[in-house]
Amino acid sequence: MKFSHNLKISTLLLVVLSAISCTQKEAKVVDNVIIDTLQIFPFKMPIEKPNIPLSASSERMFNYPTPRVQDNELFSQFKYTRLNGFDYNNGDGTISRRDPSRPILVNDTYYVWYTKRHTVVPPIGWNRAAEATDVIPSTDWDLCDIWYATSKDGVTWEEKGVAISRPEKLKSGWRSVATPDILVWKNKYYLYYQAFDEPSGLKGDLCPVSISYADSPDGPWIHGGDKVIPFGKEGEWDYKATHDPQPIVHDGKIYVYYKAAYNKWPDNRTNYAVGHGLAIAEDPLGPYKKHYLNPVMQSGHETTYWPYKGGVATLAIKDGNERETIQYAEDGVNFKIASSVSLTPSAAAPFVADAFTDTKDGRGFTWGLSHFINAGTPGKGYSILGRFDCDLSLDYDEPAFKNTGVWHKPEVYFAQGMGSINKHPEGRAVKKNND
Repeated sequence: MKFSHNLKISTLLLVVLSAISCTQKEAKVVDNVIIDTLQIFPFKMPIEKPNIPLSASSERMFNYPTPRVQDNELFSQFKYTRLNGFDYNNGDGTISRRDPSRPILVNDTYYVWYTKRHTVVPPIGWNRAAEATDVIPSTDWDLCDIWYATSKDGVTWEEKGVAISRPEKLKSGWRSVATPDILVWKNKYYLYYQAFDEPSGLKGDLCPVSISYADSPDGPWIHGGDKVIPFGKEGEWDYKATHDPQPIVHDGKIYVYYKAAYNKWPDNRTNYAVGHGLAIAEDPLGPYKKHYLNPVMQSGHETTYWPYKGGVATLAIKDGNERETIQYAEDGVNFKIASSVSLTPSAAAPFVADAFTDTKDGRGFTWGLSHFINAGTPGKGYSILGRFDCDLSLDYDEPAFKNTGVWHKPEVYFAQGMGSINKHPEGRAVKKNND
């Protein structure tokens, strides 16, 4: 029977090969699979996945928005510009600006809100949080207020003053208010921000989200509520941590994306992971209901989400297996990688004109603000705001932003030295013995 079965297979292969030969095609058999050698991957890039055997990598290229990355509307390089108008006290570490909100355009003026620290001394470090006082900060985001600035061109800014100041002691946020983002909803302005009740690092970065609102971007701001995004229960990933709140309007509701560092604090300070959650409400002041699939993202550090076409796109940086990617979800929940990117902006806050319009055709963006957290020298740590430009817009086309070959000077690479790591004589990297 086995001989008869093999004979039938051999006869079938001969018939098929004969038929291919009659049409002047070449074929070969690999693992009992007939492969038409003229049906190999073509020289001209296919628009759609060809109906031929493909490697795993070739299969994946047709899962992206376009097979060729240069044609991908969700791929871009990022270019950076220093901002004018901000003073940093000669870099002594006592003034810091970080975590900008998305800029919004009101009439002909851009507004942005951000975390500002102006202290008598630079931060002493989270590992010395127990030594922090009412005037000595532990971290760069300790003892902060939320300030705002305006601009006509997105490069030169005029600092206007405090938008949200720390409330009196024992009220939520008395220690620090930080990491704001803005929502425009029914002709009112809403600021979401983190509210710290202890020096950062003392037990971790355990803090809730507060909200304030105003009739004008210039204020005055009215306190609207504390702990507007519920904490997870003890043992859950977002227990006592709802950071980086970022609202957009999607499907007629307010979608607030937030993050939590988990597998961390108070006893484990190194093996952390970062997840992003989604909380949804019909009113800015809540109540908010967290999505049952949270975390909806398991990569990325800060939250950067925007309406794109009929869904939501996000930029994931720094953390996770899918770091340095732009991802997209038609439902705003189940994200898939759309592109890999490099030299990405930290705490990216893009100017997204349709972020709050409940658009069904999100157009993307071309610029925004970000921060650089290593502007200072050791012992004088502080952060600065900067501008980034890109082509992540459906209404803009600049081939230079689609260039995949960006070459940096050798000094950029050599600046990434071994630091505290010694090179073993045999070539293996080993840590220095600090004992």
